[in-house]
Amino acid sequence: MARKEAALDLWVADRLTECDIEFTSQGSSIKEIDNALKDASKRGTGNAGYPEYVSKIGRFVLVIEDKASQSRHEKLTDSGILDMSTEAVTDYAVNGAYHYASHIAKKSPFTEVFAVGVSGDSKHHTISPVFVNDREGYKRLPDLESFTWLSPSNIVEYYTRYVLDEPTDVEKTTEQILKDAAELHEYLRTYGSIKDQDKALVVAGILLALDEIEYGGFSIDSLTGDQTEGMRDGDKLMNAIRGRLTRSNVGPDVKKNKLLAEFGIIQTSFRLNEVNDTLGMTPLHYYTNFLNEHVFKSIKYQQTSEDFIGRFYGEFMSYSGGDGQTLGIVLTPKHICDLMCELVDVKPSDTVLDPTCGTAGFLIAAMHRMLSSATSEQQRKDIKKKRLHGIELQSNMFAVAAANMILRRDGNSNLECCDFLKQNPAQIQLKGATVGLMNPPYSQGTKADPSQYELSFVERLLDSLTIGARAAVIVPQSSMTGKSKAEKEFKVSILKHHTLEGVITCNTDTFYGVGTNPVIAVFTAGEPHDPEKECRFIDFRDDGYEVRAHVGLVEGDSAKDRKQHLLDVWNGREDAPSKFCVSSTVKPDDEWLHSFYYFNDEIPTEEDFEKAIADYLTFQLDMVSHGRSYLFEEGPDARFE
Repeated sequence: MARKEAALDLWVADRLTECDIEFTSQGSSIKEIDNALKDASKRGTGNAGYPEYVSKIGRFVLVIEDKASQSRHEKLTDSGILDMSTEAVTDYAVNGAYHYASHIAKKSPFTEVFAVGVSGDSKHHTISPVFVNDREGYKRLPDLESFTWLSPSNIVEYYTRYVLDEPTDVEKTTEQILKDAAELHEYLRTYGSIKDQDKALVVAGILLALDEIEYGGFSIDSLTGDQTEGMRDGDKLMNAIRGRLTRSNVGPDVKKNKLLAEFGIIQTSFRLNEVNDTLGMTPLHYYTNFLNEHVFKSIKYQQTSEDFIGRFYGEFMSYSGGDGQTLGIVLTPKHICDLMCELVDVKPSDTVLDPTCGTAGFLIAAMHRMLSSATSEQQRKDIKKKRLHGIELQSNMFAVAAANMILRRDGNSNLECCDFLKQNPAQIQLKGATVGLMNPPYSQGTKADPSQYELSFVERLLDSLTIGARAAVIVPQSSMTGKSKAEKEFKVSILKHHTLEGVITCNTDTFYGVGTNPVIAVFTAGEPHDPEKECRFIDFRDDGYEVRAHVGLVEGDSAKDRKQHLLDVWNGREDAPSKFCVSSTVKPDDEWLHSFYYFNDEIPTEEDFEKAIADYLTFQLDMVSHGRSYLFEEGPDARFE
């Protein structure tokens, strides 16, 4: 058992290090904490006692105790509270952690302590946190799958959400975006009579105009409802948009003119430019006030990877029933964009390509990640100017994407409005993209036009990247089965020229309201797939995101934790049971899905075996006590009813 516990100690230490949690073992480098433990012997002798690990994270202290056997995880009294007897404190992980945490909370200046009990091994383990303070005893918290919630970057949010039971800033932002989108949609419908596809353009255009305020190129007060030709509110907004595009060095002129043409509804709509009696101003003036207060300040002043305008676009289209599915348009949620950037480990030195970029969600997520890791201002300028490339076929979405990137201060966005499938991959390869991210149009392929299958887009993306580039794509689960003849041929061709790293089955509600079951497939471009290579196939349907009434898909309590567990398994830092991850060689005619390769190879643990025997004996005793022992008899005299 000592060897197993030592292995668990090392595993816990590695996980803490990965989460940037600095710790000490068997004591603390902080004098006040160490003094509090000098009489904390678990056996109550008054001598010193030290947990496996202690860490100070901001104002909080983290205490960890671990046991190699999951049967020694925790012990409760008959009343359902932690047993604090000497035996329980000595032999059980959670009880021991709470014992040490109590000493620290009561005998040191650090009165807010997270006590964490860990039991098991790297593959099967339980992590249970308890919050302890010097006034109210302890509070049980949900089990964790990793220590990411307790990392320096997450622990305050964790405390707010789980200990205080208050919504976090992130949650408020998500719900507020949806509330604002619903409110603005109603205003656009009531006062503007704007077509579905133009609503997001009006929003994006006004945001670009607002971005000119700091340069003196626009003022909200200038929107007076003047009906003089060239002096209307729409004219003033368009002048500001033109100035913002020029200031961002958007070129060539044909590209700038295409963008201006898309925003033209702001200038040409009579309804938008006339003074509304109810509002006492033009709808454009009203929308500009609303967006300035509710959206622009969020985009401008929050360092976030949230695609605000994309959120508005998706909400507008869903309200009207025009959800874009006739064009296969399914916008990717922020948390998936962030996850895919992490799966391919986007770095500041990478060049990123999204050939079906929509409203630029992937490019925003990639830019956010790259800038956060950049080490100099010159590197940040290089990222914005050279390392983000997008292609979009739909001109209205192209305009929204361009506005999105300009508002992020990316300067001259490397965006093109064209048909990706009609471009020469060798020509695109000259961009030098080392990372590909894509959510292609869904359900557009047919036997008559197999070029529109999702796998066609995947192969074309891989062909357009540099050799050794990493790519992550999110596609419908059905595309990984390769049912049609054309899709089978695509799979053969992909493995002939590129390497499949693995496929992750996602939450069925990822694209809530659309009815698509997605998977994320990860590839290495330009390197033929080795038939002996083992790929990872992961069942990540339980990702911690949940559907909330009137809001949609939101981050649940365990989402961050489960994401970290996924990344640990994906990167080989942690083992996982086959029900979560299967490693297997692949063939083109396989279904590239976890469900295809999964088999239950779990060997019962000693505790599982003992529990099964105990359950059986309890059952047998119950049957005997009820006069049905004959069910256990064998031979011709056995009775059956």
